[in-house]
Amino acid sequence: MFYLKRPTHQIPYSLQPDAYSLKRIAYTLQLIAFSLLLTLLVSFQAGAQHSKLVNEPVDISGDFRDFSNTIFFADSLAAFDPATGAGKIKWKRNEPFSAHNFNNSMLSYKRSFSNEFPAIEYAQDPVLPFSIEFTSPRTVRIRANTGAQGPASGASLMLTGEPGKDASWRYSRISGGHQYTGAYGSVTIYENPWKIVIRDASGKVLTQTRSQADGKASYTPTLPFSFVRRASDYSRSVAAVFSISPDEKIFGCGESFTRLDKNGQKLVLWTHDPNGVETQTMYKPIPFYMSSRGYGMFMHTTSPITCDFGATYGESNAMQIGDENLDLFVFLGQPKDILDAYTDLTGKASMPPLWSFGLWMSRITYFSEEDGRNVAAKLRQNRIPSDVIHFDTGWFETDWRCDYRFAPSRFKDPEGMIADLKKQGFRTSLWQLPYFVPKNELYSEIVTNGLAVKNANGTLPYEDAVLDFSNPNTVKWYEDKIAGLLKLGVSAIKVDFGEAAPLSGIYASGRTGFYEHNLYPLRYNKIVSELTRQMTGDNIIWARSTWAGSQRYPIHWGGDAETTNKGMEAQLRGGLSLGLSGFTFWSHDIGGFTMKTPEDLYRRWLPMGLLASHSRTHGQAPKEPWEYGEAFQNYFRKAVEMKYKLMPYIYTQSKLASEKGLPMVRALLVEFPDDAGAWLVDNQYMLGSDLLVAPLFENGKTRSVYLPKGKWTDYQTGKIYGSGWHEIAAGNLDVVIMVRERAVLPHVSVAQSTGDIDWSHITLAIYGGGATASVQLFLPGQEHAQELILTKKGSKYVVNTDPFGGKIKWEIR
Repeated sequence: MFYLKRPTHQIPYSLQPDAYSLKRIAYTLQLIAFSLLLTLLVSFQAGAQHSKLVNEPVDISGDFRDFSNTIFFADSLAAFDPATGAGKIKWKRNEPFSAHNFNNSMLSYKRSFSNEFPAIEYAQDPVLPFSIEFTSPRTVRIRANTGAQGPASGASLMLTGEPGKDASWRYSRISGGHQYTGAYGSVTIYENPWKIVIRDASGKVLTQTRSQADGKASYTPTLPFSFVRRASDYSRSVAAVFSISPDEKIFGCGESFTRLDKNGQKLVLWTHDPNGVETQTMYKPIPFYMSSRGYGMFMHTTSPITCDFGATYGESNAMQIGDENLDLFVFLGQPKDILDAYTDLTGKASMPPLWSFGLWMSRITYFSEEDGRNVAAKLRQNRIPSDVIHFDTGWFETDWRCDYRFAPSRFKDPEGMIADLKKQGFRTSLWQLPYFVPKNELYSEIVTNGLAVKNANGTLPYEDAVLDFSNPNTVKWYEDKIAGLLKLGVSAIKVDFGEAAPLSGIYASGRTGFYEHNLYPLRYNKIVSELTRQMTGDNIIWARSTWAGSQRYPIHWGGDAETTNKGMEAQLRGGLSLGLSGFTFWSHDIGGFTMKTPEDLYRRWLPMGLLASHSRTHGQAPKEPWEYGEAFQNYFRKAVEMKYKLMPYIYTQSKLASEKGLPMVRALLVEFPDDAGAWLVDNQYMLGSDLLVAPLFENGKTRSVYLPKGKWTDYQTGKIYGSGWHEIAAGNLDVVIMVRERAVLPHVSVAQSTGDIDWSHITLAIYGGGATASVQLFLPGQEHAQELILTKKGSKYVVNTDPFGGKIKWEIR
C-alpha cells in the first residue's frame, strides 16, 4: 500500500481540505500508484514472456496472422499438361484483418489488391508453376513455387538420390479436372476451385487440400492452402493445408515426447536442446508423419515448419513450411508400407556392428584410464555381460573442453588402454561436440581459418565457435581430428549436441540458418558415420540430434531424460514417435540422466532399456550396479543376461527391420494396423515383430496391458492370455514381456560379450505353433536372413529345412 504523508507547512484555512477530502485524495493517489505499478508489472511480464532466446524454436505460423503481410490463396488451375503433370496455379491476393462482432474480434482474411508500382510489372494474382509426379506405385510428389525463381538446384542431402518416375499410374480426364489412378489409390486435381483429393484403392477419400470455400461451413475463419509474403523482406513461406477426418490419428514428426497421437497438437519442427524429455521441443524433429487413414507425408525441406494438426481448427492439417517452395511427398498404404516407401526415398539404416548390440557401460563421467580399466575389470569379475566402455565429457584435460586429446595427466597410455579393453571384449566410445569455447586452444585456429559459422558482420554469432559443416575445409579439419581418435582404436564417436546451429549465421553454403539450422545434424551425423565406416568398417555413431535422412547413420539416443517416472514414460513416447518417423535404431539413457537413479526406478527402467536394439546405462553417477549393493547387482546381471540370451532374435529382427525402414522399438499400430486398440496405446511397444513389452512406470508389480488380437504367452511366467486389456503381474524382472502366438524365439547361452557368443548352438522356443513353425535367422557373417522351417512330429518339432547346412546344433523346446 502507498500512504499520503500529511503536509508539514501551513495552508490557509480557506484552502485546507476537510478530513473527508483528504481521505479521498489519498485514496485516489493510492489507486493511481497501484495502477501504474500493475501496468509496469504486466508490461514486464509480457516482455519476459515474449523475449527472444538463443536458439528459440522458430514458429512461422504467426506470419500467416500478421496484418502487415499478404496471403495468397490457391484459387484455380490456370494450366495443366497431363502428360508431364506440370501446370500452373492462380493465387488470389488476400490480407489478414480483425473481424469484429458483439465485442469479440477474430483474425480473418479479406480480398486485397496490388500495392506494387509499376502495377503492370507485378501480378495482382500471380500464376505460378505447380506439378504432380509419381515416384513409385505408392508415392506422389506435389510441388508448387511461390515466385518466379524455383528451388535451388543441386542434390538434396535428405534423399538417397533424385527420385525416379513411376509409369504405372493411369491418367483420365474427368469433369472439371484430371485424375491419376494407381494400384494403391488415386489422385484427383480439380480446376476451379483448385483442389487435390487423395483416395485409397477403394475410392475412400484419405485427405484433400482445403480451399477458401471449405471454410464456409464455419463461422470461424480458417487458413486455406496458401502462401504468405512478408512485408518486412518479401520472403515467402507455404501453408500446405489439408483436411483431417473424424477419428483420424496422426503419428511421427520425430522424437516427440508429447502424446503419441499428434491430432490436436501444434508441433514446431526445429532442432532444439530441450534439456529433458518432458517438453514440446525436440532434439530430433523429422518433417514426416503418417495418418491412421492410410497415408503419410514428407515435407522435403530444411526450413522451420509448424505442423498444426487440428490444434487451431479441428478440420485443418496446416503444414506451415518456412520454405518459399513446396515439395511434398505423399505415401499410400498401411504403416509398414508407408515407412518402407518413405525410407526408400530418404534412406534405410544399414546394420550396425554386432558388438554395438551389447551393453554400453557409462556414466557422466569416467575421468581417467584408471576409471575405465576398473569398471571393465569389475564388469568381468562380477560376470555382467558388456561390450562397450564409454568415456563421456571427462577424458580431456578440462572437463567438457573438447580438444580431441586424452588428458596426459590422467591417461598415461590411452592407446594401450583401448587395446587392452578390446582384448577383454570391450570397445571404447568417446564423447565430443562441435562447439568450441574461447578458452579452448583450438578456438583461435578455428576462427582464424574461417572454419566456424559467421554472422552478417563476418564475426561469430555466438560466444562459442560453431563448426560450419557446409564448409569443405571445416569438414576436412574435423575429419582429421576424429580420424586421430579412430586410429588409436576408438570404435565409436558420440556425436553430441548439434541442435544450436545459429539461425542468424551465414554459412559457407551461401545460406542462412533459416535453411542450414535443421540440416546441421544431418551433415554432422553423415561426416562422423561415413568416416568411421571408412576407417573401421563399422556403421556406427552415437548421436543426439537428427533431421530427415539421419536414420541412414545409426545410432541415435534419446537425450537427457529426467530421472523420474514421468521421464521414463516420456522417453518411451519419444522413441516410439521416432520409430514412426523412419528410424530403425534408437536407444536412451537407462535410469534417466539428470540425477542419481533411485534403485526402484532403476529396477523398472533397466528391462525397458535392455529390451531394445541398443542399450546404454548413462547419466549422473553412479550407474554401475555394484554401487547399489549385491541384491541389485544380481538383478542387474539377470536382466542383462536376458538380452544376451535373446541376441539371435534381436540381431535378426534388427536386420529385417532395417531392410524395410521399420523400428525395432515399435508402436503396436505398426504391427497390428487392423486392431483399433493398437492405435491408442503409447506406453507399450513391440520389440521386433514377436515380443510385446509393457514397462512398469510406477512402483508396484502389476500394470494394465493391452494385448492385440491373438493369444499371448508371458515370457517370464509362461501364463497364456487372450486379446484385450489385462492386469498382469511382472515376473522376476520388473516388466511385462509377452510373446506373440506362433513365434519362434532363438536363444544362445550367456556370454560376457557378443564376441564370445557361441552361434553354433541355438535353442528354439516355440510358442503355440501349428503343424509347422518357422523362424528367420540372421547370424554374424551373413548377408541376408534365412528361414528355418520346423515340422511337428508327435508332440515335438524337428528341423525340416535347414539353410545353415548342419553347421548349427538346434535344441528345440
